[in-house]
Amino acid sequence: MTEVQALFDVLRQSAQPDVADAMERLVRDAPDRKLNRVNALAFAASEGLDEEQTIAGFLHASRLGLFDLSWNILCPGCGGVLDANTSLKTVHSTQYTCELCAAGYEPTLDEMVDVTFTVSPRVRRIEAHNPHQLPPLEYFRQMHWGSGVDLPEDDYEAIIDEFIIEVLELPPGEKAVISLQLPEGIAIVFEPVTHAVQFLDVKGEPTKERRIIPMVFDRNQAHSDMLTVQPGPVRIQVENHAEVRTLPSVCLVNDALHSMLNRRRPFLTAKRLLSNQTFRDIYRTDTIDVDQRLKITSLTFLFTDLRGSTALYERVGDLAAFDLVRAHFSVLNEIVAEEAGAVVKTIGDAVMATFTTSDRAVAAAIRMREAMRRLNTEHGNEDLLLKIGIHEGPCIAVSLNERQDYFGQTVNIASRVQNLATSREIFATGSVLKDPHTSSLLTDRGLSPTSRNVALRGITNEIAVFAIP
Repeated sequence: MTEVQALFDVLRQSAQPDVADAMERLVRDAPDRKLNRVNALAFAASEGLDEEQTIAGFLHASRLGLFDLSWNILCPGCGGVLDANTSLKTVHSTQYTCELCAAGYEPTLDEMVDVTFTVSPRVRRIEAHNPHQLPPLEYFRQMHWGSGVDLPEDDYEAIIDEFIIEVLELPPGEKAVISLQLPEGIAIVFEPVTHAVQFLDVKGEPTKERRIIPMVFDRNQAHSDMLTVQPGPVRIQVENHAEVRTLPSVCLVNDALHSMLNRRRPFLTAKRLLSNQTFRDIYRTDTIDVDQRLKITSLTFLFTDLRGSTALYERVGDLAAFDLVRAHFSVLNEIVAEEAGAVVKTIGDAVMATFTTSDRAVAAAIRMREAMRRLNTEHGNEDLLLKIGIHEGPCIAVSLNERQDYFGQTVNIASRVQNLATSREIFATGSVLKDPHTSSLLTDRGLSPTSRNVALRGITNEIAVFAIP
């Protein structure tokens, strides 16, 4: 048995067998490009696998050294990779600029940070392990465009040829000239390694006079203002001051380019991964640097607490109460994980959990309430009375007390909504209930929330809170 086969046998002990089998086939049979920056959601769809089980499988495979994680900053405009990181700790909290889109973006974990998986060199060597040796069009496919762009498989090169009219490999320190005829329209001289860009507005009377356009490529190259040139011959003088090969290319802004960039597909966001229980269990403290503050535009928080837990210890004794509380924690952890959430921390008898969508949080809350009723029935008493509060909104991912945690007003509101809750009703804010998937979930279960406006400590205005019976 080879080392790789042995690792996949170990993987089957923690990952679902069908997921591990599909991953082993991928490593064994797929072409090189399929093993670079794997989109876990697309892989699950193509293999007919459960998304959460597939994500867990890739995380366990990464822990074993079969795959390496990459945290990629994607441009929301064109889907290009603005930066690639081996750890979330090296993602900047400040603005990233896409020269191709001529726009700057403050990174958010739910919109711009894409998590992908590349096969480890110890498992199988692929071309992308040496990206600066990739053919130019493969560099565009495998390194420049992120996993959120659904690139065509069979006719990729034919489609590229419709908008890239010239591409050149330029070694470090070298100079070259690109000579070509420019048609009327908008053209872009784009270099994907340094992200250098020069826009050309080609218009006016055609000319036979050859124009000269100089460009220098280095890591500090900024976006250049658009140049206006007449249709006809041009000489683009390129000079590589970067430490690696560059790939200056001339592109036409046409329907073929727009059509390809509009082919978007879901990708595994950092927000979703941080709210994945398997990820939190494996990577515990090695996620965010203590000085980082990374934004999330929308995350759902669920807080629980046991009502009257002090009286419970007094009534049944420490040992019996501890066993009951431990059983309650076990049930809640299981439900959170099954609803694609993650337990951030426990505080005494309370739980703080996160979910990427509000409907999964509400589904988890309903299941938690039912589970406590079953436990109470089994024990013949009402010892486990759970108060649950849910709120959704923006927050900041931080590192606190050697743990990946969250900070912001959304967290505060969620905690205070839980304090208002009763053990019979789940309390959720209006931002949770306005989600159409949440509304459908409640309708399907025949639950009709009642609304009230409440004042919360530290919050200026009253907010609408809904009691889910």
